[in-house]
Amino acid sequence: MQLLGHLGALLVIIVWGETFVSSKVLLNAGLMPADIFFYRFVLAYALIWCVSYKRLWARSIKDELVFLGLGVMGGSLYFLVENMALVYSFASNVSILVSSCPLITAMLLAIFYKNERLNKKQIAGSLLAFVGMIMVVLNGQLILHLNPKGDALALGAAITWAFYSLLMKVVMHHYDSWFITRKVFFYGLLSILPYYALVEPLNTDISILSQPAVYGNLLYLGIVASMLCYVLWNWCLSKLGAVKATNYLYLQSLCTMLFAWLILHERITWMAITGALILILGMVRAEKK
Repeated sequence: MQLLGHLGALLVIIVWGETFVSSKVLLNAGLMPADIFFYRFVLAYALIWCVSYKRLWARSIKDELVFLGLGVMGGSLYFLVENMALVYSFASNVSILVSSCPLITAMLLAIFYKNERLNKKQIAGSLLAFVGMIMVVLNGQLILHLNPKGDALALGAAITWAFYSLLMKVVMHHYDSWFITRKVFFYGLLSILPYYALVEPLNTDISILSQPAVYGNLLYLGIVASMLCYVLWNWCLSKLGAVKATNYLYLQSLCTMLFAWLILHERITWMAITGALILILGMVRAEKK
């Protein structure tokens, strides 16, 4: 079962690594980040009802509040903060800071759960993977430009996803992955509504949404990257534990780089290749108990 958990986490990260390319296509078509989040989550929520429809509510108000937190931390707040960071800072800065999530998750879990604490070899492996990930993201660029506001938002995105992993431990052994994911989508959508009312209305331009490239990528993001991958990721968290599963997020930047090379024809340097090897070595070390 552990092997299936590792394979599942790897598959999710490969898909999530590609979503940056799909999102770029949608942004170039005229959709805003909040629009992309809304349409993909609505589609995923509608489809997941076909599988998870028998149970409406959690077994207690406390658990229902945990699901609310999951919807905010792993849904609306995470996507908003991450994409707002891209407005104020460079993509490389944002990618590096958001990818610090496994380290933040490990620290939070070590505070609240003694059985999730890392040993020295795992800490060394995690730091090595983080260094490799930075080299992949920089991809030959040796200078980072500091933008305090954007960088703080990017770090905030990493913290929100770390709290998502922390909250998941409360419910992941008491509910099935389909029910948990449905709740995450519901509260993610519910908590994004004030943003449309107070900040920016939802883009409902039919001329944009009817473009094949737009609805094709939205279908992919909603069905594969959201519904299927969130269900699988939540299942992997229950099988591997939050620390082991979250370590796979280090690979996301590597997957994004490969898809950007294949689809967008972006370059790959020797620095990125070296970083990829260091990243994989660090991950292998971090996964060993």
